[in-house]
Amino acid sequence: MKQIYRLMRTILSNKGLIMNLARNDFRARYSASFLGAVWAFVQPLITILVFWFVFQMGFKSAPVDNIPYILWFIPAYVPWIYFSDILTSCAGCMQEYSYLVKKVRFHIEILPAVKILSAGFVHIFFVLFIFVMYAVYQIPLSVLNLQAVYYTFALSVFGFALGMLISSIAVLFKDFVPLVGVFLQIGFWAIPIFWNPETMEPWVLAMLKLNPVYYIVSGYRDCFITHVPFWKHPVLSLYFWVFTLLLFIMGCIVFSRLRPHFADEL
Repeated sequence: MKQIYRLMRTILSNKGLIMNLARNDFRARYSASFLGAVWAFVQPLITILVFWFVFQMGFKSAPVDNIPYILWFIPAYVPWIYFSDILTSCAGCMQEYSYLVKKVRFHIEILPAVKILSAGFVHIFFVLFIFVMYAVYQIPLSVLNLQAVYYTFALSVFGFALGMLISSIAVLFKDFVPLVGVFLQIGFWAIPIFWNPETMEPWVLAMLKLNPVYYIVSGYRDCFITHVPFWKHPVLSLYFWVFTLLLFIMGCIVFSRLRPHFADEL
């Protein structure tokens, strides 16, 4: 528990540094391209347009939960963009900032938080994009839409716990970063983002709910579609936060155990 307390104290005492590094990270990620940071938004928007054209215009997919398919798809796809960005960026953050890792006095445990905050800039844009799309389709807003703040926080905490774990493992195991990409490709089709989980067998649905990302994806749909408050899912909410806490503890332990080897490996 000392490691967890020390980590949280380090993050809270370096809030300004984390914000500055996150802004620089976001700008530097696309500095070599002509359009710059625009590329952070182009690819997800293209994916949304492709799904809109293929499923709604091409296949004439029926409305899901009494709303057009594209409006059912976007609230689940937006948190997936954020989650996949967190995983890919955290997996290689120690290698990317190797010059900081080798500094004795730098708190490298803040690097996953830097990457999550950097990815959060894009996520905020796409959450606002959801509101724009619902306004275009003249779907009335609800106060429960604001639950997106809670689910964004939940995903950020879960992403940080997972980021602490994978960022430390990736330093010692060089093939781990490509494996994260493979995991994300499988995860996109395994999580109910573009297909309705209610059509699955009950036992399959029960297995899907064991994935913490399911809680986030279905939660965003609760925000914008079914308007169900998160406290109406007490068991699922408790499971998510207990799983996240255990993952966070494991991530802190693994990070602290492997940290002395980072400089040598990098």
